[in-house]
Amino acid sequence: MSAKLEKLCQNLRAVLGDRTGEPVVACGEVTVEVSAEHYLEVAALLRDHPDLRFEQLIDLCGVDYSTYTGWEGKPNLRRFAVVSHLTSVTHNWRLRLRTFASDDEFPVLPSINDLWNSANWYEREAFDLYGIHFDGHTDLRRILTDYGFVGHPFRKDFPISGYVEMRYDPEQKRVIYQPVTIEPREVTPRIVREEQYGKVGRG
Repeated sequence: MSAKLEKLCQNLRAVLGDRTGEPVVACGEVTVEVSAEHYLEVAALLRDHPDLRFEQLIDLCGVDYSTYTGWEGKPNLRRFAVVSHLTSVTHNWRLRLRTFASDDEFPVLPSINDLWNSANWYEREAFDLYGIHFDGHTDLRRILTDYGFVGHPFRKDFPISGYVEMRYDPEQKRVIYQPVTIEPREVTPRIVREEQYGKVGRG
């Protein structure tokens, strides 16, 4: 570990104490995990404490860990998380902050939009695609799918073809929703399906 990353880890331990887990260094980046209970408090410390000073939030995304962790409804594993990427211009270092929503059926986390206003559209995207609600967000609505969209398309259990499709109905002179009419089709590549695919015969 470089001296710079070691210094960041030391500062994180000193400032955040037991509010977060132990900083993890992988691929040259530091990640800390925080519970939903301390998420807002830790985010404020990361931004405002002079030994950290993460002035910029450069990314925030939702994650569905259901198949990765073997979640399958197990009570000791959480399904939905939010991952934020922060930058300190003052100290020239970066940090990944991860927190899991405590309720898998209705995932809710505090909004950090009041701390970093760049979180606005990112949180709307995580809401739209994963169904993660951000408490305190003043304009939480869909951003990529249309307002009548059913479900959250980045969840691992969302079907590839979706639940409904929409089309313009010339008789009604408006867009209507209807059940999906796409027929399931084989999507396995021929190289996998056909044992002899691509092999040149010898005669």
